[in-house]
Amino acid sequence: MQPLNTQSPEQLRQLIRAGQFNGPTAGLAAGFAQANLLIVKQAQAYDFLLFCQRNPQACPLLDVTDVGSAISQYAAPGADIRSDLPLYRLYRHGELCEEVSDISAHWQDDMVAFLIGCSFSFESALLANDVPVRHIEDNHNVPMYISNRQCRPAGQFSGPMVVSMRPMPADKVVRATQVTSRFPGVHGAPVHIGDPAALGITDINKPDFGCASHIREGEVPVFWACGVTPQAVAMHSKPELAITHAPGHMLICDLRNEQLGVF
Repeated sequence: MQPLNTQSPEQLRQLIRAGQFNGPTAGLAAGFAQANLLIVKQAQAYDFLLFCQRNPQACPLLDVTDVGSAISQYAAPGADIRSDLPLYRLYRHGELCEEVSDISAHWQDDMVAFLIGCSFSFESALLANDVPVRHIEDNHNVPMYISNRQCRPAGQFSGPMVVSMRPMPADKVVRATQVTSRFPGVHGAPVHIGDPAALGITDINKPDFGCASHIREGEVPVFWACGVTPQAVAMHSKPELAITHAPGHMLICDLRNEQLGVF
């Protein structure tokens, strides 16, 4: 089989749809955007669209499907949102009740899917600028934390911002900030640098989602807004049903990262 990191987005989605890949997608399809997912019913869709508009750094929208359609029209044309992500989570009334690899059996005709930009998209630019990305180096999922920063509410949706963390040498932080600020469509510049306690994080070694990254001597933790925020919002706002990606298990899009950046 052709190595995963050399396959196209469409090839990778076909593997995922066939059940031949079910892991985190960081580092795959270099140069192409990846998307977080939230699916709600039509009755909640306007409120969540407004929530994204009010919180663009945490929830930068890449695509929204028509009511009842599970097919992406813009971010990944032809992709089936019911089967083309490696792992999904189902929340009922704010409680995580199930993880599945296909949501076809749960899809309803009044559902709307939101595809939200992911910070994986700027990681290739970090690497190209000699900024290390620890979770890629160590082959694990990026660490994510529920912060004490509250998003701007919209309708029935409210809750805290989730942040992702990448440790790096102190002399790389300015460059990392410069690089990622060019990608506002995928979270942009860091929201915090340094002391995790300022974000309400009591133990950096115990992320709420993903896996802990080792912070070496002389390194600084750098935090970005994260597209897992809708999951924290779903847990806080408790809609009847919300379907999301499992953290780190993204939809691989046909959009190129450069299309989401400012150069």
